[in-house]
Amino acid sequence: MDRFHARSRRVAPFVALAAASALLIAGCSSSSGGKKSEEGGDNASAGKASTPRMTVALVTHQAPGDTFWDIVRKGAEAAAAKDNIKLIYSADPNAGNQANLVQNAIDQKVDGIAITLAKPDAMKDVVAKAEKAGIPVVGLNSGLSDWKSLNLLEFFGQDETVAGEALGKKLNEEGAKKAVCVIQEQGNVGLEQRCAGVKKTFEGKTENLNVNGTDMPSVKSTINAKLKQDSSIDYVVALGAPFALTAAQSVGEAGSKAKVATFDLNKELTGAIKDGDIAFAVDQQPYLQGYLSIDSLWLYKNNGNYMGGGEAPVLTGPAFVDKSNVEAVAKFAAKGTR
Repeated sequence: MDRFHARSRRVAPFVALAAASALLIAGCSSSSGGKKSEEGGDNASAGKASTPRMTVALVTHQAPGDTFWDIVRKGAEAAAAKDNIKLIYSADPNAGNQANLVQNAIDQKVDGIAITLAKPDAMKDVVAKAEKAGIPVVGLNSGLSDWKSLNLLEFFGQDETVAGEALGKKLNEEGAKKAVCVIQEQGNVGLEQRCAGVKKTFEGKTENLNVNGTDMPSVKSTINAKLKQDSSIDYVVALGAPFALTAAQSVGEAGSKAKVATFDLNKELTGAIKDGDIAFAVDQQPYLQGYLSIDSLWLYKNNGNYMGGGEAPVLTGPAFVDKSNVEAVAKFAAKGTR
């Protein structure tokens, strides 16, 4: 199809977004759905497009209880409200089940699909089916290394390897000597890239620790046991805000002197940074990922726009949040937009 051909190589991540904002009129409404239900969104007040109603599916690898995805979804709902889009949200951490959810969206003949590629090989066939059906597909959050090979229209997220390398350098600045990187979902390429990035630039020793992210008591006990086993660990690197907060509890219970750093934010985590329980976080702006992925499908259908020229991803991170700037970030985190 023509959307996948004759792409320029220039990067213009936010120009199209600004153009979209100029086309809005007053009023707002949207609806979003979970696996079995749909509910109204209330996150936008900038007006609603007068363009024909669209239906867009957002399919992620969210695990039950992982609040990171609430922020992604909130951004998606805001864009849907503005763009007169019916948003259908579904998620499953099992790659085969996620692929089935994408197939369900294809069967519903949606106007566009936004998808995460935590396990890209499992998504390859169903993404090809969407393309064959004439449904544009964009990627977000996970899959920066694979979105082009799967022929997606656009991608919104951060380079997880670069983010990991940045955190590794930060650990050097902090004088760390040994870090354990906690992976809450085995086989998730984005999480593995984060830890690999840390290992690449960190001058101390690193070790990966796999935990079951769907069982938080188990996460806490596993980290606790590791800290008791190895008192030389002076940094625990978590890959998500809920796991960082749990790691901080483990540090206290184990009587360890280790500090906790993490990827990703939420309201509670900014409070923990203020209190000194978390040293710092790497923010990838999940709200923006959700917002841009849905808005981009509206822009493509109505204007023929696509960001990044179809060649470059639109990067939403990484950025560090620590005591020096957490106050400025916390007010947005409290609203669920950071």
